[in-house]
Amino acid sequence: MTSIEERPDAAGGAAGADPSAVLREIEQRVLWVATAIVHHANRVRPNPSGLKVGGHQASSASIATIMTALWFEHLRSGDRVSVKPHASPVLHAINYLLGDLDERYLTTLREFGGLQSYPSRAKDPDPVDYSTGSVGIGATAPIWGALARRYVSSLGADPGTGRQYSLVGDAELDEGACWEAILDPMVGELGEVVWIVDLNRQSLDRVVPNIGATRLQGMFEAAGWQVLTVKYGRLLEKLFTRDGGAALRRRIDEMPNPEYQRLLRCTPAQLRERLPGDDREIAGLVAGLDDETLHAAIRNLGGHDLAALGDAFAAIDDARPTVIFAYTVKGYGLASEGHPQNHSSLLTHDQLAELASAVGASVDEPWARFPAGSPAAQLCAAVSARLHREPAVAHPVAPIPVDIGRTPTGTATTQAALGRALLDLTRSAPDAARRVVTLCPDVSSSTNLGGWVNKVGVWSARERVDWFADDPETILHWRERPTGQHLELGIAETNLVGLLGELGATWSRWGEPLLPIGVLYDPFVERALEPWSFGIYAGGQSILVGTPSGVSLAPEGGAHQSISTPSVGLEQPGCISYDPAFAIDVEWTLLASLARLGRPDGTSAYLRLSTRPVDQTLAAVPTDPAARERRRRQVVAGAYPLRRAAEPALTIAAMGAVVPEALAAAERLEALGTPTDVVCVTSAGLLFDALQARSGRGDAETWVLDAAFPAFRATPMVTVLDGHPHTLSFLAGINQVRAAHLGVSRFGQSGDLDDVYRHHGLDADSIVRAGLDLAP
Repeated sequence: MTSIEERPDAAGGAAGADPSAVLREIEQRVLWVATAIVHHANRVRPNPSGLKVGGHQASSASIATIMTALWFEHLRSGDRVSVKPHASPVLHAINYLLGDLDERYLTTLREFGGLQSYPSRAKDPDPVDYSTGSVGIGATAPIWGALARRYVSSLGADPGTGRQYSLVGDAELDEGACWEAILDPMVGELGEVVWIVDLNRQSLDRVVPNIGATRLQGMFEAAGWQVLTVKYGRLLEKLFTRDGGAALRRRIDEMPNPEYQRLLRCTPAQLRERLPGDDREIAGLVAGLDDETLHAAIRNLGGHDLAALGDAFAAIDDARPTVIFAYTVKGYGLASEGHPQNHSSLLTHDQLAELASAVGASVDEPWARFPAGSPAAQLCAAVSARLHREPAVAHPVAPIPVDIGRTPTGTATTQAALGRALLDLTRSAPDAARRVVTLCPDVSSSTNLGGWVNKVGVWSARERVDWFADDPETILHWRERPTGQHLELGIAETNLVGLLGELGATWSRWGEPLLPIGVLYDPFVERALEPWSFGIYAGGQSILVGTPSGVSLAPEGGAHQSISTPSVGLEQPGCISYDPAFAIDVEWTLLASLARLGRPDGTSAYLRLSTRPVDQTLAAVPTDPAARERRRRQVVAGAYPLRRAAEPALTIAAMGAVVPEALAAAERLEALGTPTDVVCVTSAGLLFDALQARSGRGDAETWVLDAAFPAFRATPMVTVLDGHPHTLSFLAGINQVRAAHLGVSRFGQSGDLDDVYRHHGLDADSIVRAGLDLAP
């Protein structure tokens, strides 16, 4: 009978100078440490609450070989890797063996202040290139990281070179975010992007009936990617060359996933019965194998063969993106391998002891390092030196003005004010403006960015011919060149905010801060919210502009009238939101938001703008320089008094597009004997933070509350905005007054502005009625 000892990758011998044996020893130790990290968190560490700690031993085991081959043979210091969420213990195990993670953290998985549940750039104590955890978002992040690095290079900086790897679970390819990114035309030119698919053919609940690897491969090929497949290890490849081998290959190739997975749970005797089926050739081949070899052969997939993986990495074509499909076994090497419910299963103490015996580790000393001077220890030291990166030296952004000095006149929209402010910035602060990069999902012209795009050009890795440059009727000039500052993606908001997050992280990756601004239709902010929020969590600082917004977009109908986005802005961590009413407010809040980007204590911003034309004289911008600066500070802080009555009986707090209605209502109420103050709210979130801080819950500045809502002017209050009324309802608590809250709480319909405002109770009549009901 053929013995397992004939396998070139047999793990039975002691590690020595043989490089393959040393790498195999490290692979086994990586598997052990990763498994022990999860075991300790669940079965050793005290758990007074009794709540599930969790962790994914099986998901980690399926990718341990892939990550060992990548880190210890092929990775270079300039490369970046996004690790699938459930393999975080493997990443920590590798970092520990390389000396980049202190031993004390190995017992802290999912503990407060310890190792995070999924890789986190911001919160883990060891090196993490990309935060993952939100399925599909971490997988695509290296694509946007590659684009961000190329953009930084176009500024004359040197962020280095290197590949951008994504380690992706096969079930993660169900996420639409993956395919939106893969299909974007820009991505086909990113040869540094490499995806490695951990093809274990299992999801959380089950064995996937038909993973459709061939179909997936065709989809990547159609998108212009190089497709490499590592399906079988050397033991199986050798068996395929024997009599009956071709039939065995065909049998395994055509076998449904559940049937194959069931074979992984079979004893050798059961394998001899089930594997051949009715094929006598296969039966003859199997009869010539000893039990150990047969047992090893059925799980000898390419994703667990270090040499096969090395061959695939060596075949990567850097001229285009590459995907490697590496067939694996979920739970490989563990007692739970191949079981359909092993996703979150945990080894028992006895099973852990069996694993320790199999890989040469110790349950009593689970974190023991390789002996000093041993070949494995030497390789770890060499790899650590090879992958070492010097910390990025942060370069500050040139000063950004707080006030460009222009006072808008006539009638204008806040949407148009964005493009105007960006153009003004190029003249007043060109060095800072050079760091601005704007992004759109094919809506540049309809969001009033045409003038900015004409001025700065569209970014492209290489200059492209503008075939309409001599067309006199062309208004938007699409000049693509490496010095451009506008990036246009396809109609996929997830792509836009994914790139936005990575552009906003260049300050921490390479010390080169950018000032990224993503502009999209406000009704689609919620579609983009989850990946944008995850980008903020991962350290990306950016500005998201939603425009046009609300039911003020009256003719577009209910489906395109965003009513909950003001609440989104108020509640989003790491973000300051603004809903300005006037063009000057847009300028001031935009400049303040830009100044908060690209620094360790920075924060993102969300600006909600409108296409409603507004008479700019209603802003009553003070002409005195000191008074103007006072107004600016209040605008940036969240609110300012816009109209003051001599002895107010009512206060209207209005935000955004409906401020003209609030002013008109105040005039009418005054004529009816109800003197009324009007406060223009620019940021509900900042006001809420100030109110919390006044109660000792936070450290925000509180002066804006006294400036906009002084206690001595406290009166009953009407709040009104083009959004859900609960957004401003907390304002009544500043001075504990009676209040009525107007806004939009149901789907709208098409119509002109007056009809739609009247339908939702945002018109001046509705505000007057609410005020009279409250007034003494």
